[in-house]
Amino acid sequence: MNYNEKEDFSQFGKSFQENLCQLILLDRAFSDQMKEVLNINFLELNYLQVFVKKIFNYKEEYKVHPSIEIITTILRTDIAQENALVQKQVRDFFARMAKTSVQDTEYIKNAAVDFCKKQVLKEAIIKSIPLLKKSSFEDVQKLINDAMKLGTDNDCGYYYLKDFEKRFELIARDPVSTGWSAIDKLCKGGLGNGELGVVIAPTGAGKSMALVHLGAQVLEQGKNVVHYTLELADTVVATRYDSCITGIDLEEIYNKKEEVYEDIKDIKGQLIIKEYPTKSAGVSTIRAHLDKLKQRGIVVDTIIVDYGDLLRAKMPKDEKRHQLESIYEELRGLAQENSCPVWTASQTNRSGLNAEVITMDSISEAFNKCFVADFIFSLSRTVEHKNENGGRLFIAKNRFGPDGLVYPIFMDTSNVKIDVLPQIETFSEIKKNVLKKQEKSLQEKYQKFRKGKK
Repeated sequence: MNYNEKEDFSQFGKSFQENLCQLILLDRAFSDQMKEVLNINFLELNYLQVFVKKIFNYKEEYKVHPSIEIITTILRTDIAQENALVQKQVRDFFARMAKTSVQDTEYIKNAAVDFCKKQVLKEAIIKSIPLLKKSSFEDVQKLINDAMKLGTDNDCGYYYLKDFEKRFELIARDPVSTGWSAIDKLCKGGLGNGELGVVIAPTGAGKSMALVHLGAQVLEQGKNVVHYTLELADTVVATRYDSCITGIDLEEIYNKKEEVYEDIKDIKGQLIIKEYPTKSAGVSTIRAHLDKLKQRGIVVDTIIVDYGDLLRAKMPKDEKRHQLESIYEELRGLAQENSCPVWTASQTNRSGLNAEVITMDSISEAFNKCFVADFIFSLSRTVEHKNENGGRLFIAKNRFGPDGLVYPIFMDTSNVKIDVLPQIETFSEIKKNVLKKQEKSLQEKYQKFRKGKK
């Protein structure tokens, strides 16, 4: 240990110290860890010392970690004792912090904890010197042991009281809109970070179109989308995005190249489409690809997998239903690891081919894959619906609000346009109408049969 090491963070620079203070506010577990070992004077800049003091004082007094809203109030009302320059610097720092996210989080945490623990241990060793002269070996051992314990990772989970403020932070989910106001209202703004959404539909009903619509909405919000395709070529998927964003029919895209480019060139979000042959890629393949993107500084805001049933399972010798359950569990884990929404799709069994409304009973092979999803909606499009650019969207599962609701949709596959229309009938009413149609059809068949007999 170098006893001449400068005892503050000046060696790490201003940016490091500002990022450290931002993490102390945003990460309660890390804040608790730092509170045990951080001497405020380690922070070289006065305004950062004031900022962290306010956080630690609040934790000490109220036994909970402060929310951003609480700190905003404190910085507005409770730093009047500081000089005008420091007040301005603190507020300017907080304003900058609100607009930026911390990069290299793990490095900053590890470097800060390591530095502080060294200082604590050095202080303990210095204090133990007079004890050694008295031969108080047990006291020396206790002093060193206590110092070694400080600053260790003490995150045992979510504390009901300590983390009280956290559950009232509206930004916790940071939902990404679906582009359908009625659906956003049901799931509190869209699909949130770490959540898995699933589109259920039979073959040819528009699963891939729906996923492109969801990706295009994210893209137009200025966020980044990574779209994995296991069925269609990447250029085909890209063309569908062109059509969805511009409104130009797919058949006309190639004739209107310049017009398409003019419409998409100013989109702030970034779209990356990665194509894999069917069943050639698993969730681990996607994870490795995402890691490469992160290394290149690309922030992923939404992941789309078209579609989950076509991924390779970890254990290919298992029964198909077990394989699918495992895939969807891994996709949910992928959403949590990357702290972003993941949308995928699932095929229905044969009963869903011409169903008026598709429920989870029609999901193909593995019903258990529904358990891990946070939000599931189905698309049903009978022959009549397809001829009229119509269909139905059924909310099959919703962790954030009501489900079991049916909405009519307008779906034009020529330009990937999907609109959710106002609700006009309930699921029960649709079932009654279906039964009436079936009864009428049977009666007509019976009458024809009777006439044929005569």
